[in-house]
Amino acid sequence: MISIKNIKLAYGKRVLFEDVSLNFTKGNCYGVIGANGAGKSTLLKILSGEIEPNKGTVEITPGERLAVLKQNQFEFDNEKVLDTVMMGHSHLWEIAKEREAIYAKEDFTEADGLRAGELEGEFGEMGGYTAESDAATLLGQLDVKESFHQSLMKDIPANLKLRVLLAQAIFGNPDILLLDEPTNGLDIETIGWLENFLADYQNVVLVVSHDRHFLDAVCTHVADVDRQKIKIFTGNYTFWYESSQLMAKQLSDKNKKTEEKRQALLDFIARFSANASKSRQATSRKKALEKLTIDEIEPSYRKYPGIIFQQLREVGNQILTVQHLKKTVEGRVLFDKISFTVNKGDKIAIVSRDPLAVTAFMNIINADAVADEGSYEWGSTITHAYLPQENDRFFKEEMNLMEWLRQYVPPHETEVDEPFLRGFLGKMLFSGDDVLKKTTVLSGGEKVRCMLSRMMLQSPNVILLDQPTNHLDLESIQAFNEQCVDFKGVILLASHDHTFLQTVANRVIELTPNGTIDKLSTFDEYLEGREKRRESVVDSL
Repeated sequence: MISIKNIKLAYGKRVLFEDVSLNFTKGNCYGVIGANGAGKSTLLKILSGEIEPNKGTVEITPGERLAVLKQNQFEFDNEKVLDTVMMGHSHLWEIAKEREAIYAKEDFTEADGLRAGELEGEFGEMGGYTAESDAATLLGQLDVKESFHQSLMKDIPANLKLRVLLAQAIFGNPDILLLDEPTNGLDIETIGWLENFLADYQNVVLVVSHDRHFLDAVCTHVADVDRQKIKIFTGNYTFWYESSQLMAKQLSDKNKKTEEKRQALLDFIARFSANASKSRQATSRKKALEKLTIDEIEPSYRKYPGIIFQQLREVGNQILTVQHLKKTVEGRVLFDKISFTVNKGDKIAIVSRDPLAVTAFMNIINADAVADEGSYEWGSTITHAYLPQENDRFFKEEMNLMEWLRQYVPPHETEVDEPFLRGFLGKMLFSGDDVLKKTTVLSGGEKVRCMLSRMMLQSPNVILLDQPTNHLDLESIQAFNEQCVDFKGVILLASHDHTFLQTVANRVIELTPNGTIDKLSTFDEYLEGREKRRESVVDSL
């Protein structure tokens, strides 16, 4: 168990935490949620000892080991990959090094022999004799191939470094595991492996993530960081979100009788408890929900942005035709022979095993890049708005947000005054003097919200989204997701957010070096089909 008592942390006048006391207990996985800047990552740093609070204490059950997912990719540059993983169990690693040093001595003494015996006993009890093979197995499960295991960390690709650091954190079955954005750089298959690993994990886990599918798969509890406090709620992210929304609705519904409201809440808890029995976290989550009382459900006081795309006109019969597109980078074929036609009602997930391929394709059809071969054509009725993955080029000139947004007012808007612009910025939670903030000091999340204001101004009937959840907090992601579900136009979407893809897409197009894979299906159905195709290939070998 790990406990915090009466924690306070302030930076000048800005107070992050005030008199926070909590226990995190064995067998539970806590999803730490909160707005950007609320202190989620800071909480993990306090628990790990990296940050000292102004007041209060952190207590860990004696004898228990805490492990943290490191964020510095360069910290282990001069270490071998396999060694880096084993270094996650620092005490085991220290014993291994001392043991090696003793055996390397030329003048081996009787005292050395006694010490070596002590080390051998401790080394064996901690699993030292299988440590190397255990680390190699873990790397393999995270898709770090054996050919990299003896390489120096500085010599392997950046996306593999993230996987090695994740293997380091979970190596040796720590008693307390702190994970800050562990799914970064992982593909769908590896995220699935991590979900299963954590669902079976019997110790304490705290995880910060913006991936709702991941939080739903692994969490038994939600730790909500808000207004200088942290409250723990039973259930996964979806349970927390839907229950808090339901409670807020119940409080505002003056016409409903108290008993009707109570029964609605009880029915809601029962439904989620039944669903929990089907999850990987079945036992602990179901038992926790069954013990839940109505008093523990509270409304959320979070602010959700108003992301609303209103079409100026509906799409016509011709929307987008793509024919034989090809793109290479430094001799590497990202995709080739890509051909398809977009139809009315399509909400298409654009996927590829090569993430560069998706961004290249999105940039091409938005006229921000040129294909090596092939063509594309937009219909005459189409107004498309694009949210690119990289947006720094839009914020190079210093101006306030009102001036910035005014640049993008389309010709069909004839009356553009301050209230008009404030309306679009206000929907993105820029209120009051926030609209005078300079573009050169915006955070990543603020830039994305500005880009969404720009997109809404266009009144598009087609929206193109390349990694739309990047830099956004869970409130913005939730609002964005719900608007895309409700949007009556056409969507082309590329995202690492499983829930976003599953709830929005009704068609999946995979870009490959050998052509287009085009499936009229949900994202989960596409994944199931891909797994079956892979199994049939293996069976035929």
